[in-house]
Amino acid sequence: MITIRDIQLPPAHDAHQLVYEAARLLKISSSKIRQVHLVRRSIDARKKPDVKLVYTIEVEVAGSEGKILKQSGCKKASISARTYYRIPKAKAQGGQRPVVVGFGPAGIFAALILALAGLRPLVLERGEDARSRHEKVRHFFATGELDQRSNVQFGEGGAGTFSDGKLNTGVNDPRIGWILEQFVKAGAREEILYDAKPHVGTDVLLDVVQNLRKRIVELGGEVRFNAQVTGLCTQDGKLTGLELAGGERIGCDQAIFAIGHSARDTFEMLHQAGISMEPKPFSMGVRIEHKQSAIDLAQYGSAELPLPPADYKLVEHLDQETVYTFCMCPGGYVVAAASETGGVVTNGMSYADRDGENANAALLVTVSPKDFPYPGPLGGMYWQRAVEQAAYQVGGCHAPAQLVGDFLAKRPSTGPGAVRPTYQPGVTWCDLHQVLPERIASALEQALPALDRKLKGFADPQAVLTGPETRSSSPVRIVRDKTRQSALAGLYPAGEGAGYAGGIMSAAIDGMASAEALIDALEGK
Repeated sequence: MITIRDIQLPPAHDAHQLVYEAARLLKISSSKIRQVHLVRRSIDARKKPDVKLVYTIEVEVAGSEGKILKQSGCKKASISARTYYRIPKAKAQGGQRPVVVGFGPAGIFAALILALAGLRPLVLERGEDARSRHEKVRHFFATGELDQRSNVQFGEGGAGTFSDGKLNTGVNDPRIGWILEQFVKAGAREEILYDAKPHVGTDVLLDVVQNLRKRIVELGGEVRFNAQVTGLCTQDGKLTGLELAGGERIGCDQAIFAIGHSARDTFEMLHQAGISMEPKPFSMGVRIEHKQSAIDLAQYGSAELPLPPADYKLVEHLDQETVYTFCMCPGGYVVAAASETGGVVTNGMSYADRDGENANAALLVTVSPKDFPYPGPLGGMYWQRAVEQAAYQVGGCHAPAQLVGDFLAKRPSTGPGAVRPTYQPGVTWCDLHQVLPERIASALEQALPALDRKLKGFADPQAVLTGPETRSSSPVRIVRDKTRQSALAGLYPAGEGAGYAGGIMSAAIDGMASAEALIDALEGK
């Protein structure tokens, strides 16, 4: 196979144009190209509105690849060299089957690797299966009545299930291609294999996570829902079992804890059990909403091009903090993401087609342990809770919201303008300075005009700020060593909740790596 990079075509190009362009670059007849495989597709919008689609492809040709490359002299082409992930196999089974605590991205892919290795893992998930959970979440969005056991944070698929389902990551890892393939096998669109910014969508993820679970079960694994781990059994510095809510004990000497960033009661349990933990930097802020058509116009120079809804990624470095956008959801919705009663939390979600009227993104300010008003390893967690409770005091389950223009003028908003907020069950118009910590509000005030210069219209006075966004990442890190175990032998902290990932893909990678480390430990490596 020959890889050809940086093929640029207009958005409305014909599918055959890729073949013709590849043939032109290789200086061969198009009839000699037997097959074309998409490797990567991205959008180059630097010269608006002359936007281009940029491709990397692999082509199978008739004839000698080396000879064709030499004759073409094409600097964009080379012999293909892909790295493929090898699934580990366990020769030793151990005394007890391994347990995976939590069934979000890290837990799902840890369990899948263990199952493929023949270890028949037991998964313990505190929430419900995806379908049951979906009904509870829909009820919460409609009424504000929260089920603390099954919600946007807890249940099959983890918090990522009710998000945009973004699968891009800044991590360069050979596991990425394999993970994307598993998503496609489980029902995700094939485009995620080559899109530069792949996403699945909440509507599709609901089926994908169930299909991944079915595969784990077919391989000999077991997944138990409504099974919250509430205690550890230990002996001589080693894990010997897990206690569940209701009093059941499960013998276990190897457990991957992929608990998610919102399992606050589990963090407290681990801390009380003497598991080494430390406070970790995280970010806090709001969700910002614009009309998607305005973002398309700003990014593409036109709102009429045959392109997917535009996204953005912005950052502004201030003297003390960094303000940036995160988890941008084109054509999406701001959603209620609380997991505790008496608190308000926002997040972003979009469906596979991203066809909503608004665009939204988290607008966040970095904070570090020295900023936390509460001491100890769980200080950031307690700060999150305090901010969420302050938001609840403003309007109950209705999230506090303010127009950007009013926020910058420090005056309360009384209603929406051109941008209608999407948060359900509704918003309470107010002054967000009453909700956000002073340093967060001040940083947002400084950053908004600067970000507007980077993306025209970002600080539109009628754009909507809804808050607070407090769960962007875990405020806690569970300490682990080079074997990926905590000081308690047999306990493997993994994923976003343990403080080692930030998003679906990086959490899945970390879960896989922890499963591989567990297998190595069984082999005595």
